[in-house]
Amino acid sequence: MIARVFPLAALLAAALALGGCGDRLENIGRAPAMTGIDGSREAMAMSSTPMPNDIAARRSSDGASLWTAGRSSLLGDRRAQQAGDILTVVIEIDEKAEVSASSSRGRNGSESMSVGALLGIPQLGPFAKVDLAPGVSTSSSSESGGDGSTRRNEKLTLRVAATVIGQLPNGVLQIQGSQEVRVNYELRELLVTGFVRPEDISRLNEIAYDKIASARISYGGRGQITDMQQPRYGQQIADTILPF
Repeated sequence: MIARVFPLAALLAAALALGGCGDRLENIGRAPAMTGIDGSREAMAMSSTPMPNDIAARRSSDGASLWTAGRSSLLGDRRAQQAGDILTVVIEIDEKAEVSASSSRGRNGSESMSVGALLGIPQLGPFAKVDLAPGVSTSSSSESGGDGSTRRNEKLTLRVAATVIGQLPNGVLQIQGSQEVRVNYELRELLVTGFVRPEDISRLNEIAYDKIASARISYGGRGQITDMQQPRYGQQIADTILPF
């Protein structure tokens, strides 16, 4: 019975492994496909933004001024203000952290007690089968120590254009930006999301990453180089299942 079940289990495992690699097998010899922008949240935000009303802009301008009050004016505010606007996110991360800790603990203890007479047992003489000493003595010793250190060094400099995809009731803007660069058979991906205040956007229509609330910055890739940096599926499964 066992001899029949084992080959079936092996075939089932092989079928599952091949099924999980179906997408990878289809892309053999091909460069990684880039993500389409049609239907993305950025495209939806831009397409749903109303067109500027030139008539309203003329009415809001000062009749004694040579310049209009619209955003197309030479002195107009061109910073991102509403859904569909675009701004630049500047990412300059240069962080270093080092943490070390050490601990030690030791304890010694001893107890000794003797009894002069224990129900006359030591005086039984030849009738006693064992040699009894009316006393108790104990000792203990405990010692432990630990030492640990952590060191981290991160440096990343990037610039990516993000789109305002929404505006909260308090005026805070929700932004999202993505960028994909394909070089040969490797695709680099950058994703930035978060919330920014309009007043934190500079006159150059830029926002620093440290002023983005709930910032989510992802920089990675997929392709042949990324595949070589990861262990094989079998090794990853074995590392997860094996308890030693």
